[in-house]
Amino acid sequence: MNVSSAPAVPEESAELLPATRRALLHRVAVAQAKGRAPSLVGAVVRDGRTVWSAGRGSVAGAVPGADTQYRIGSITKTFVAVLVLRLRDEGLLGLDDRLGSHLDTPEAGEATIAQLLAHTSGLAAETRGPWWERTDGGLRPGLGDVFGERPQAHAPGRAHHYSNPGYALLGALVEQLRGESWYTVLRREVLEPLGMHRTTLAPEAPHAEGWAVHPWADVLLPEPLTDTGRMAPAGQLWSTAADLGRFAAFLLDGDERVLRKSSLEEMRVPETAPQGPDWAGGYGLGLQLARRDGRFLSGHTGSMPGFIATLWVSSVDGVGAVLLANLTSGFEVAAACAEMVATVAEHEPRIPEPWRPLDAVDPALLELTGPWYWGATGFALRLRAERGLDLSPLGNGGRAARFRAEEDGTWTGLDGYYAGETLRVVRGADGAVSHLDIGTFVLTREPYGPGDVVPGGVDAGGWR
Repeated sequence: MNVSSAPAVPEESAELLPATRRALLHRVAVAQAKGRAPSLVGAVVRDGRTVWSAGRGSVAGAVPGADTQYRIGSITKTFVAVLVLRLRDEGLLGLDDRLGSHLDTPEAGEATIAQLLAHTSGLAAETRGPWWERTDGGLRPGLGDVFGERPQAHAPGRAHHYSNPGYALLGALVEQLRGESWYTVLRREVLEPLGMHRTTLAPEAPHAEGWAVHPWADVLLPEPLTDTGRMAPAGQLWSTAADLGRFAAFLLDGDERVLRKSSLEEMRVPETAPQGPDWAGGYGLGLQLARRDGRFLSGHTGSMPGFIATLWVSSVDGVGAVLLANLTSGFEVAAACAEMVATVAEHEPRIPEPWRPLDAVDPALLELTGPWYWGATGFALRLRAERGLDLSPLGNGGRAARFRAEEDGTWTGLDGYYAGETLRVVRGADGAVSHLDIGTFVLTREPYGPGDVVPGGVDAGGWR
C-alpha cells in the first residue's frame, strides 16, 4: 500500500494571531484618540515583511492606509548614515577621518565622521536664524548659511549633543564624494533596491497634511510645508508605513545590496554614554538606541512641524514597528511604537531556527573547542558557522564574546570586552596548540597551565 506523506506545515506563520492583531489595533486606536492626532498609521514587520497595519482618523476624508505619506523628520538621518557607511565600506573614507579631510568647511572640521554620526561632534543643536523647520530653506546655497556665530557648543568627542546641522554636513559629505545630490544617491543606492518607491523629498499624493492641535480645544492649525534646503539630510523625507516597514526589515535582517550585515550591526553599537540613570537610551552610528522593559530597541524618532514618527526594531525578537501621525506634538509616539514591538514579541515569541549541524568542519578548528582557562577561571570555546568562535564563561564571572574569523588565521572580537581585540592560536615547535592569546590574555587547557606561557610564571610548588 502506498502512503503519501503530508505536506510540511510551517512552524510559524508570518501572519499574526487574531488576539495580537486586536491588541495592536487597540494600542494605535488609544494613541490616536488620547493623543488627539488628526490621523495615525501603525505597522508591524516580522519575517522580512509588513504583517499588520492600520490607520485611524482621516486624511482627505478617508482613513489613511499603509501607502499614505507622512513626513518622517529625523528618521531621515538613519538613511544618511547608511550612505556614509556605504562610503566607508567602499574605502572612500574612514570613520575616524576628520571631516575636514574630505569637506572644506570650518565647522566641525576637527570632528571625526563617527562623531558626526553619533552626535558627539560638539556642534550646536540648531542652525542660525529662525526656526529652520518652519522656514523655507530652498534658497540657502552654502553650508556657511547653516551655522551661526557659535557653531561649536562642545569640544569634539566630549559629550553627546544632538546636532541637526551635523547631518547637513554628512549630507554634503555624501555629495562631495559621490558628485551628486544626497537624495539622488539615496534613491539609487538604498530606496530602489529596497523597493521604497513612496519615500520622497516632497509629498506625493496620497499624503497627510501637517497640523498643530490646540492644547485646550479640539481645533487645528495648518503647519507650513517647507523645503529645508541644505538642512534636508536632517529631516526632509516623506514616507509611508509600508515603505518604512521595508526599511525596518532591512534594519532587522540586512540586505547585501545596500549594506553588509557587519556594518549594520556596527550601527547598533552604542557610541555615546548611556542616557538616564536606568540606561533608557543611547546613540549608535545614525541609530537611536533604547531600552524599554528590558528590551533593546534600535531605530529613530522623527518630528517636523505637523508630523511625528517613530521606527523601532528589536533584533532579538525579529520584530519592527512603525508609527506615523500628522500633528506637531501631543503624545509619546516612541513609547507607543515600543509597545507595539512588545505586544508582538510577548503575544507571539520568536520561534528559534532549527538546529542544524555544520556542513563541514576543519579538524584544526575542532581541536580548539572545549574548556580553556584564564588563570583559574574556566571558559568554553565553541565552533560556529563560517569558522566563528564563541567564548563563554563556565560558572560565575568571566567575559563572553563572539569572534569572527579573519583570512590571516586570527579571530576578531565582535562584542563585549573583547570587541575589536585579536584572538590568536599559539602553537609550539611541534605544531601542537600551546595556548590562546586574546590581547595578551593567555588561556591554557588547565587552570594555570604551563608556567612558560603564563605571564609571571607559575609557582614551582604547584597547587596545594
